[in-house]
Amino acid sequence: MTDTARDAEDTGRRPVDGFDLASIQDAVTEWRGLHAFLQDVTERAVRAMEGADACSITMRRNGRLVTAAADCGGALELDLLQYEAEAGPCVCSMENGEENYVPDMLLERRWAPYPAAAAKRGARSVLATPLALNSHSLGALNLYSAKPDAFVNHLETARRLSAQAAGAVAVAERIEQEAEAVNDLRTAMLSRSVIDQAIGIVVARRRCTPDEAMAVLRRASQARNIKLRDLCHELVSDTGGGPPLPGSFVKRGRQDPPPDRTAPV
Repeated sequence: MTDTARDAEDTGRRPVDGFDLASIQDAVTEWRGLHAFLQDVTERAVRAMEGADACSITMRRNGRLVTAAADCGGALELDLLQYEAEAGPCVCSMENGEENYVPDMLLERRWAPYPAAAAKRGARSVLATPLALNSHSLGALNLYSAKPDAFVNHLETARRLSAQAAGAVAVAERIEQEAEAVNDLRTAMLSRSVIDQAIGIVVARRRCTPDEAMAVLRRASQARNIKLRDLCHELVSDTGGGPPLPGSFVKRGRQDPPPDRTAPV
């Protein structure tokens, strides 16, 4: 914990200049996945923003708006109401890249019937600010309060929070994408290893070339309507009496035999 965060907890005050950036850096260093990082951002935003009772982050996934993280169930429920109505401050922030502030949901006339539904669930003030980096929209930071006019004197703080969060989220997304790429490569490498083992089994059984063995496996895969990788895994498991062993790849085609290490030089 940094001195800034410790002082805020000891005095009961919230930092007013934005996030504790040293702690955000620590969260990136101690990477636990994108969801955990975004969850940490929402919790820090509530602590940093005067008047905030709940926070969430809206992002777009597969063409749909989703809540990527929320510090409490109330924020998630308030987000879902907007997604269902396809209207609301966080939806507009995502669609237009603009800040949307509602001082009092009981007096709000836009986005009906969302304001009444939100007020019924205890949300009187809502502030949605875009998470944008170099004109690229990453999402929206949504702050909720049970008090009317909760954020009227803290809009600049909210904008600083969003700017800081946008940079952190961009870095976090890049880390997540690279982690997924590494995992995809690992999966592809393991699949290749299993396929090579299956080719070796077919070559031994049919006394054919590796290319002919691959053709046999492809035809069997199509005939049984299963993935080639799954077919090869099944063949190797049945032949060896257990799951395939990971190992180095075997080049397909003719290869020179390894030298006889026992022969005299």
